[in-house]
Amino acid sequence: MRFLGRLIWASLALCLAIPCGALVLVLAILVDPVSSEALTRLGLFGFLQGMTDLASGIGPDALLLLAAGIARAGFVLLVLPPLAMALIGEAMNLRSAPAYAVGTGLATALVPWLMRGAPASLAAHNLAVEGRVTALLFLAGAAAGLVYGWIAIRDRPVGG
Repeated sequence: MRFLGRLIWASLALCLAIPCGALVLVLAILVDPVSSEALTRLGLFGFLQGMTDLASGIGPDALLLLAAGIARAGFVLLVLPPLAMALIGEAMNLRSAPAYAVGTGLATALVPWLMRGAPASLAAHNLAVEGRVTALLFLAGAAAGLVYGWIAIRDRPVGG
């Protein structure tokens, strides 16, 4: 019965932490001037390119592939790190919300670096932009981890 209760609390905590991390990431991108400008430029270019593609006869299957790619990236960035940290934290019996925040933040910030491998360019400008993106991802992951930690450790007795 105790396991079932832990499973319910952990599931509820994940269901609240993941949207919180997504919201923090969106707000951070909108507030950060460099990210906001890049997003505006890419969004306008993507919109115009999409309209051109639709007008030239490219079917909606290309749009479905784009949506699938965005969903996959969102899953990898916003769902996997809190889920992995939740599993690790439950296995290690963590009782600290800041530990969940730091662990999830680090995992989220490292995802793009791990998926890409070696840096494509070591130019100072590229590293500065990548550093800003890494900081935004850490912030989003830390928010998700903190929400998870606050909820998940609520009913856990000390030492148990």
